[in-house]
Amino acid sequence: MNTTTRMILGVMLLGGTLFAHGHGNVTPQGVDLRGLELLGDTWRDTNPYREAHPQHALAVDVGRSAYNQNCAACHGLEAKSGGIAPDLRELENGDYGDEWYKERVVNGAVRDGRVLMPKMADYLSQEALWAIRSWLETVSLQTTGQ
Repeated sequence: MNTTTRMILGVMLLGGTLFAHGHGNVTPQGVDLRGLELLGDTWRDTNPYREAHPQHALAVDVGRSAYNQNCAACHGLEAKSGGIAPDLRELENGDYGDEWYKERVVNGAVRDGRVLMPKMADYLSQEALWAIRSWLETVSLQTTGQ
């Protein structure tokens, strides 16, 4: 086998390995919440950082960073899924979307004993998770008109 063939086979093998483990365990990253209003221990039912909130812009910035560090590996850059996990741009804005979002981040998703999404509230604060939700609303298909 020549060097080129070995390199091609090596790249194919590595690519297959990365694909097989692409949905594996991810270590959650800390989120810088400096300046963001703390929400306490009791989970809110709706996003407290919505546009009417004076810290909405800060929440969106925090959410963008937190999403990229903790969610993009499965849900895709800019929330554009590649098919592994739901495309979060399709999540409805407003209270109904908040209900679904809260359910998922607090309880995760398990099917046939397989964890599809971990309970992110075990790893990230509600401030970080509602900030992510604030950012998601800025890139939603509903907001962008796509």
